[in-house]
Amino acid sequence: MSGCTSSADEDSEKPAAKAKTVSVEHATTTFQDAVTQFDTAGGCLEKEPGTCWDQMQALVEPARTLRKAMNTEKSVSADFWSPAFELIDTMEKGIALGEDKGATAIGTNRPDVLGSAHDLSDWLNENPIE
Repeated sequence: MSGCTSSADEDSEKPAAKAKTVSVEHATTTFQDAVTQFDTAGGCLEKEPGTCWDQMQALVEPARTLRKAMNTEKSVSADFWSPAFELIDTMEKGIALGEDKGATAIGTNRPDVLGSAHDLSDWLNENPIE
């Protein structure tokens, strides 16, 4: 049997493909464009629960990509990113509830997601990397 390989053996020896990384600049632009789009579309006007879930997710997704990009950026320390990571963590906490709780509900998650997204956009403007 030695010297014989099956196609399964050959496939398992191939190196895993590396995940594509996005630059912080590109991820920042994409995230801030999502925030601008949210604002331009009027934000979240309905107060009822469930009426803003799609908009909330549209902000969290590019924030997740931004976090990945920040984690790979080596020109600044992790301490530099701490405020941004905290804001993204807050957004994640809000989205983890699994639904839009509405504008006036006790324990509403809109400020965690929407407010933190705007705070993160402001932070990115105030703390550009070069």
